Amino acid sequence: MNLKNKKVLVTGADGFIGSHLVERLIEEGCKVKAFVYYNSFNSWGWLDTFPKEKLKQIEIFMGDVRDPNGVRDAVKGAEVIFHLAALIGIPYSYHSPDSYIDTNIKGTLNILQAARDHGCEKILVTSTSEVYGTAKYVPIDENHPFQGQSPYSATKIGADRIAESFYRSFNLPVTIVRPFNTFGPRQSARAIIPTIITQLLNGSKEIKLGALHPTRDLVFVKDVAEAFVEIARSDKTIGQEINIATQSEISIKDLANKIIGLTDLPAKIVEESGRLRPKNSEVERLLGSNEKIKKLTDWKPMHNLDEGLKITIDWFKNSGNLKGYKSEIYNV
Repeated sequence: MNLKNKKVLVTGADGFIGSHLVERLIEEGCKVKAFVYYNSFNSWGWLDTFPKEKLKQIEIFMGDVRDPNGVRDAVKGAEVIFHLAALIGIPYSYHSPDSYIDTNIKGTLNILQAARDHGCEKILVTSTSEVYGTAKYVPIDENHPFQGQSPYSATKIGADRIAESFYRSFNLPVTIVRPFNTFGPRQSARAIIPTIITQLLNGSKEIKLGALHPTRDLVFVKDVAEAFVEIARSDKTIGQEINIATQSEISIKDLANKIIGLTDLPAKIVEESGRLRPKNSEVERLLGSNEKIKKLTDWKPMHNLDEGLKITIDWFKNSGNLKGYKSEIYNV
């Protein structure tokens, strides 16, 4: 599929990955409609930081993926949908699972129903590596069993399976896109890398974290955005579930030490009990296979971990980017 001049809808466009994807799709020559979460502040999330020239190239649609009426209006006219809108914080899902079901499962259902009604050419539904739970074997390929170790991951499993059912039942051209742990500029303070960086830059001599032993496969956000584009381009990806992974891993402790070294801001790493996940909920190991995406598309990661971290640290060093980041508290 040639994406140039395609009318594309990006849900969750106001968020971390979504905003980077919007930028990449503009570069690709797409006609982008950005679905952002309606709020009384009229905030467009990270899109508010875009220069005016770039914003002029985007159609903003404010709504809520939980509302099927608004979703149907947003989808009208779209040829390709990149569905990223979701609640993602794992700790918050422990005490508010209902909202995750409404947003992640029902929201995805609304997108699929509307896409079917309007005859969209391709729909990319965003999954997460958390659906796999702790690795039973590595690298984790797309045939790995699913395990809902948090309400968040359970809702993403549910959304994936609904997407699969629409492909199998109605021949809807759906692809399930499964990024492993994405990082980079604009990431939420709830994520591990911003948690480490912001504490360091604010002068903390103790970096307070949750479990230090789990490992993660970390993918730079611009590589993830590029993967979305390559998956959308490929005619081989419809009906598939596709990992976006580097096929390498690092422990949280080693990651924290690496960031301390890159910032040259010495600090002690402290495992804080209040930040620990329940024992059976902690995903101990995530190391993804990227063999399938390389087979079906031309994608490969362009940034190694150190390069991505340096770009991310430099972004966080700009105080103008830190509005709303509260490093002094545990961001649930």
